[in-house]
Amino acid sequence: MCRILASDDPSCHERQTRSIRMNGQSTSIRLERAFWDILDAMALHQGYTTPQLLSELQTEILELRGEVNNFTSLLRCTCLRSQSLLGQIPQQVVK
Repeated sequence: MCRILASDDPSCHERQTRSIRMNGQSTSIRLERAFWDILDAMALHQGYTTPQLLSELQTEILELRGEVNNFTSLLRCTCLRSQSLLGQIPQQVVK
């Protein structure tokens, strides 16, 4: 397993900060490039820009829970869940 990870493109693991506008507010979000790639693909698939997708996610969570404790963690989990639904990772990994 370590050899698989060691042979990965290191740029996938590098953190990337994006300044975006969500629901009228400017903010910066820092995620690993691999997560940004998934979020970009999710947005494209749904006909959104990535900031629009993130705004939708934030709005949904605020409506359901009243607050967002750790938005970057939520985004990482959203990426894992989307990959699970697409069959990219086993369902039991994402519970």
